Amino acid sequence: MSSFFPSRSLLRGSAAILALTAAAPALAQEASAAEPGVATGNDVVVVARKRAERLLDVPIAVSALTSDQLAKQQTIDLSGVQGTIPNVNLVQGRGSSSNANIFIRGVGQPDALQTFDPAVGVYVDGVYMSRIQGALFNLYDIDHIEVLRGPQGTLYGKNTIGGAVNVISRKPSTNEIHAMGSFTYGSYNQVLANGYVSAPLVEGKLALSVAGVYDKRDGTVTDPLTNRKYNDRDTLAGRAILRWTPSSDVEFLLEGDYTRQRTAATLGYATAPLIQTDFVTGARVLSPAYPYGPYNYKASTGLGPDQGQRLDHWGVSLTGNIRLNDILSLTSITAYRDLRPDYYLDFDATQYQVADAFVGFRQHQFSQELQLKLDTEKLKGVFGLYYLNERVRSHQESYDDALFTVLKAPITFTRLIDDNQNTKSYAAFGQLTYNFTDQLSLTGGLRYTREDKTYSRFTTTVSSLAALNGISFAFPGNLPAPYNGGNSVSFDAWTPSATLSYKPARNATLYVSASRGFKSGGFNGRVNSAADVTQIVDGKPVIVPYFKPETVWTYEAGAKGEFLGGAVTISSDVFYSDYRDFQARVGGGAIGATANGSFPVLNAGKLRIWGVESEIAVHPTREWSIRTSFGYLNAKYLEFNDGRRTAPTGKDAFSCNPTGKQITCKPAFAPPINFSVATDYAVPLGSAGTLTFGGDARFVDKQWLSVDNRPGLMEKGYWLVNAFVQYDAPGNKWYLRGGVKNLTKAVYLTDAQEFSSVGNIQTAYYGDPRTWSGTLGFRF
Repeated sequence: MSSFFPSRSLLRGSAAILALTAAAPALAQEASAAEPGVATGNDVVVVARKRAERLLDVPIAVSALTSDQLAKQQTIDLSGVQGTIPNVNLVQGRGSSSNANIFIRGVGQPDALQTFDPAVGVYVDGVYMSRIQGALFNLYDIDHIEVLRGPQGTLYGKNTIGGAVNVISRKPSTNEIHAMGSFTYGSYNQVLANGYVSAPLVEGKLALSVAGVYDKRDGTVTDPLTNRKYNDRDTLAGRAILRWTPSSDVEFLLEGDYTRQRTAATLGYATAPLIQTDFVTGARVLSPAYPYGPYNYKASTGLGPDQGQRLDHWGVSLTGNIRLNDILSLTSITAYRDLRPDYYLDFDATQYQVADAFVGFRQHQFSQELQLKLDTEKLKGVFGLYYLNERVRSHQESYDDALFTVLKAPITFTRLIDDNQNTKSYAAFGQLTYNFTDQLSLTGGLRYTREDKTYSRFTTTVSSLAALNGISFAFPGNLPAPYNGGNSVSFDAWTPSATLSYKPARNATLYVSASRGFKSGGFNGRVNSAADVTQIVDGKPVIVPYFKPETVWTYEAGAKGEFLGGAVTISSDVFYSDYRDFQARVGGGAIGATANGSFPVLNAGKLRIWGVESEIAVHPTREWSIRTSFGYLNAKYLEFNDGRRTAPTGKDAFSCNPTGKQITCKPAFAPPINFSVATDYAVPLGSAGTLTFGGDARFVDKQWLSVDNRPGLMEKGYWLVNAFVQYDAPGNKWYLRGGVKNLTKAVYLTDAQEFSSVGNIQTAYYGDPRTWSGTLGFRF
């Protein structure tokens, strides 16, 4: 769908929304005159600032989705929040069934490889997940999700330059037994079973909860050449939490989780012609763009039936919450995680082995966080220390047998890669809020972060052509002096924040803030030769063995209000971000190039990003609820220093499209408009129960899915419509729900792989087709 969406009308609407929000404090003062008892969800308690607060009281741009809201959105995993929170892009990413590709306000991760750090931190019960692999969690036992927009450099720190996603699990009750479960059957033979039980082991002292999910579905993509199915689901996961409260001042939570995935490959679709290079006759088109015409969930692959994707991901954590006295409390979070993905990937998305690959790595991390919390009438704060030790070892194999020929005779070509990275991260932070009055408060925070990274890599080739066989490269050992002398680098940063907050009424908050975010630098995990770390600076080739950190300053003003007895709530903000040294992984060859180039990683320059965000919830009656979100994003490159070539002036600003033309590209994953509306209406059936009708519609505007704006890797904008009907039995003990997702059969892009320097690969990934499901569930 093209971006014919009435943007001007929405912008006028957003201005009205902001005006209404500005009036919210006054309306909030009238709440006592409204009829009491109107249903409202605004007393959701969040821990966005490392302490429990009402969502309405938190002076930052944060959204919370409860388990009930997620169920109404038919959400299965973390990607289900896509399109429901302003300026948040969260999708299954980068050719994997378990990767989470997250961009918030146009800030995200440029490459899925494990040497690149995420720009949005994902936390599960306070534990940071270092990799996007395995971060697409099934949401089977959560209490709620918190999404914090904008840099969270003070309290979260490490790699939260774009924001943070907090997944909060249900905690077992030490006094009551709770249980819930559901069974779902749907299209493509979907079988989804969830179960949760919580029970006290020692009344008032010790409790245990156990939760699990089984999620299996046939593939939605068919290979016409073999009739095999791809893009399926097959997940088994569980979590157990032991809660011990020896006294009213002490709580310990011992938590363990395990996720197992076994799926076929995740296939995209080739959007550009694949180029095969003959060393005698030159280049030729091996396969056309869109080989099966407009996308219709058909794609081919050179992978065999046993070359799928496997993931094992587990972790344990111990959280202690100790109240030291009336004003001080201590929290300790100790965690260990182990991540083992083995992925077969078809980057070219055809039956030819232009670039098929195996990527397997073993990652483990240990983290320790200490938080000392202060709580007085005038002064509240959090002081902390953080430590992370992460090691990643990987083995990769790139199968490129269709990439080269000699006089049209085939040549085998495989690249073997082994690398090793160790990261140690240290941080100290503090944040204080001083209440000048009951209404006016000032919050200031500061964090110091230091990261030490060590990286080594060895790659070699195996080919039937002698000239291509046994080409080896060691990083950094094969770089010229003095760059071959070491493989370690350290980065550090100070990340302050300041917020002025004013509460004209109990259920209203106004605030202005400034905050700095930092994302660590690192090593190019695709370096196969010195060319991959060589850039042109002032017309001369320069070796850049690692890329630098990126930083952002964000300035924000916002307002939140609840009024008319809780019937209406509004949360809106405007922001401006100065984003510098952003990291961009670009292709080293031109479109249609005959040679196969390199994979440089650039600190490309500067972006300016500003936008508007708003969320509104309305309850016209007890039975009827309406929720909307709106985001406007204006993202622009102010500078793009592309080290792949040099212009006649010796500088190369705004040359991010490698066609040789100096043009200004648009930042990727930054749609100008995103909008959603959801509603549900409950029809009381007297003593027979309740029947609820609901649905939601989401719009995502035109956006580029590659840094240098490849024509086929652009989503033109789409609507996504979902609907459900649910029957709840008397007492809400059990329910029956039927749902449809993607009701209008929208065909839309979610992600992309750009490796144009290898056979001109430009592969797009698409969202699911229309699906239906029926669910039977219980709760007590």
